[in-house]
Amino acid sequence: VLVQVHSLADPTLVTDASTLWQGEADPAFGPAAQVEAALALRRAAHVWPPLGRLAELDVPGVLALDESETEDLLGRAATRLDAAGVAVHWPRELTRDLTATAVVHSAPGSAANGTGLLDSSGLLRFEWRLALGDEELTDAEMDRIAESHRAVVRLRDQWVRIDPELARRARKRQLGLLDPLDALSLALTGTAEIEGETVAAVPTGALAALRDRLLAGVPTAPEPPGLRATLRDYQKQGLGWLDLMTSLGLGGVLADDMGLGKTVTVIALHLTRARETPKAATLVVCPASLLGNWEREIHRFAPGTPVRRFHGAGRDPVPPSGGFLLTTYGTLRSSAPRLAEQDFGLVIADEAQQVKNPHSATARALRTVPARARVAVTGTPVENNLSELWALLDWTTPGLLGPLTAFRARHARAVENGEHLENPEAAERLARLLKPFLLRRRKTDPGILPELPPKTVTDHPVALGAEQAGLYEAVVRESLAAIESAEGMSRRGLVLRLITSLKQICNHPAQYLKEHPDTARLPGRSGKLDALDELLGTILAEDGSVLVFTQYVRMARLLTAHLAAQAVPAGLLHGGTPVDARDQLVDRFQSGALPVLVLSLKAAGTGLNLTRAGHVVHYDRWWNPAVEDQATDRAHRIGQTRHVQVHRLLAEGTVEDRIADLVADKQALADAVLGTGGEPAFTELTDRDLASLVSLRRDA
Repeated sequence: VLVQVHSLADPTLVTDASTLWQGEADPAFGPAAQVEAALALRRAAHVWPPLGRLAELDVPGVLALDESETEDLLGRAATRLDAAGVAVHWPRELTRDLTATAVVHSAPGSAANGTGLLDSSGLLRFEWRLALGDEELTDAEMDRIAESHRAVVRLRDQWVRIDPELARRARKRQLGLLDPLDALSLALTGTAEIEGETVAAVPTGALAALRDRLLAGVPTAPEPPGLRATLRDYQKQGLGWLDLMTSLGLGGVLADDMGLGKTVTVIALHLTRARETPKAATLVVCPASLLGNWEREIHRFAPGTPVRRFHGAGRDPVPPSGGFLLTTYGTLRSSAPRLAEQDFGLVIADEAQQVKNPHSATARALRTVPARARVAVTGTPVENNLSELWALLDWTTPGLLGPLTAFRARHARAVENGEHLENPEAAERLARLLKPFLLRRRKTDPGILPELPPKTVTDHPVALGAEQAGLYEAVVRESLAAIESAEGMSRRGLVLRLITSLKQICNHPAQYLKEHPDTARLPGRSGKLDALDELLGTILAEDGSVLVFTQYVRMARLLTAHLAAQAVPAGLLHGGTPVDARDQLVDRFQSGALPVLVLSLKAAGTGLNLTRAGHVVHYDRWWNPAVEDQATDRAHRIGQTRHVQVHRLLAEGTVEDRIADLVADKQALADAVLGTGGEPAFTELTDRDLASLVSLRRDA
């Protein structure tokens, strides 16, 4: 202890007691300073007896303390002295930070660059490690802290204050064992949940090397031998990323916007992997509408690579050596056991949003097919909530995100509820975990935008016809009366039925009244149909081609019947169209034989290449903007050379008008992590808000 004296009149006036006793202090202290200091020391000795030894010294300047006295001074003695007017100042080195960090140690024998770590069946050690400043303590030093039960310990030639919580962590430093994927998840987020607390977590060795490889950025890969295509720079990056992930034994989600050439990138991945395993086969699972497209693209970009369909009668599940086996999600559900018996080097789930519900029969069937690597391909990894993204990543890299309930509790709920706006760490932590396993590029990205032709989106407000307006108001009046007296599930059902009925009336009275396409009188009854006729007249006069999307198959049939009556060549593609007929329709449209193609949104909004179209008409709007964008991307995609014009028909003053405003605001979740927002909760609106949403505004 070094004794110092300070002036009560001038707190900046300080001197060592030894200087004061030797008569060398600043004269401002005055002649009585030594006596007053001696009395103060005597009073202090009554509070803390070790100071009494200073009275035995000729110059009470320095007092040596043993360990127990130091520990006492660190505790209650300092508080008592402070109350008596004696301040205790600790040297800076004694207050050096002693910290605890959760550390994951790599499994013995792991390669230094992280390769093979995930193939290991060994568990990784997870424990607390203490550090003094930047220097990690040895096991022996942590044992000394654990066993000392003191507030101060001598470490590395200095005294260190010990927080009781740090001592507890030193005593119980083993936190358990982690499997490699759990450890990788922890390494990527940099945090761990321990006893309900989020703490910093640090990987070491091979695990740290693997983390660094995954976070190093998207690598670029050259075009493999056998690929008859020139990949764009972003496609080479996509290939490099897929090759890295699959070579490490990890899967991934290729979530580029529709139309950016994901199919050719995946074909290039198959050829790249063939250099190491030339006989390994790739299984592609896709919607039935895309079988023909996959077969054509493989023949086009990888000529000579064998392709076989596992679909229809007499199907054979054995893949061709070194080639592709193509199947549909429907066939997968019925034939998963036969496919599970095969040896696949790679499984591709195209339009993977089809398995966004992990509890669906399709998702369960897909999980039974073993493969050395799995890749999900989708333009919309999230349509409604982050559980859908969990389902994709839990298939591509099982166990990475942990159980669904834990994932939602720790990550998804905070982001979906908007808590990330107040606590951005929640979204940042989730983004750190997801980023290595999901490659997402948009058409608006600086490196991609110049590759695409421009796109113009125009809304066309149309007035309801007299019959439409009468039906609309009658349905609103009757439905709201029924909804006011209903509760629970019954009320929700009535609300959804009301919304659907109004959208159908906005399309055409014949759709709502369920009139048959062959006998219905269609012209002059719908403002939308009149607007479509005007649009098609202009487009066809300029020798253009157009896609017309509607979410309702009944409306699609009414439209094609109307166009046939007008002698306009048009085709119809919907969910019930056979695979061969789909391929023929696509070929006829692409060749120019069919200038108009009417499509049901869900059946034809994914995967198809319809770059002949310079115009896209959305006859009605969808709940989710991502689905609508997918449909538009049938035309606005790599390979398109025309300026694509998108026309959206809206019935003025109706629920469609208000839904358009709601759809425009559904991007918050996408901005936080990725994907798009969920369906508007119309069923939870109050009666008053619902009436405001659906009532016809005559002034419009």
